[in-house]
Amino acid sequence: MTALHRVLAVTAAVVLATSGVVVAGGRQDGPPQDARPAADPVGDALRSDPGQEAAPAGDPAPAVPIAITPPIPAVETTELAADEISDEEDAATDEADKGEGESEEDKARRLAADTPTPRQRRRVAIVEAIDKITAESMRFEVEVGGPPVRFNNNLIFTARACEVSADNEVVKDAIAYLDITLQPRASPGTAPRQIFRGWMFSSTPAISGLQHPIYDAWIVGCKA
Repeated sequence: MTALHRVLAVTAAVVLATSGVVVAGGRQDGPPQDARPAADPVGDALRSDPGQEAAPAGDPAPAVPIAITPPIPAVETTELAADEISDEEDAATDEADKGEGESEEDKARRLAADTPTPRQRRRVAIVEAIDKITAESMRFEVEVGGPPVRFNNNLIFTARACEVSADNEVVKDAIAYLDITLQPRASPGTAPRQIFRGWMFSSTPAISGLQHPIYDAWIVGCKA
């Protein structure tokens, strides 16, 4: 193809594109046309067919309502009552057998497991605290009746008591009575503000621990 043919082809393409744009623009600028429903030959055939099968008729309702009574299940109450009475008699017989011929010392020894013994006091409370903003956490000791302990330059801990559960208690626990005050070290003239006072239980830190917008603290254990 010569250069002349290329020029002619490009010129023809430009002329066709320009004419198309002009025609499209003229159609968009013309007056609007009324909308017409689209052709639906299948729907027209179904609507015009008179031989459609009618829906079957249902059974007529009865003239008089029919009452339906569910069967009553049979419950054997005699055997259950007899079994309960037998269990109660056996329990009463066992208690009577235990009471007969049992000395006061044996009875006290048998009931000792149900009576908690006094808890053992400890000298040091082990506390864990966390700063929820800086994620700084520390586990430290607070002496019972000793000098207060400061955490993160803001919290001051004072331990009043610390004890552990007795040997015959079901839940092994450590309990401490703590006073916690808030006083920034940078503001020594500010009066301390108490934010916690009471018992903390190591078995339930989420319930008995310190819950503060910035700090959390809980008891971990006690030691001598």
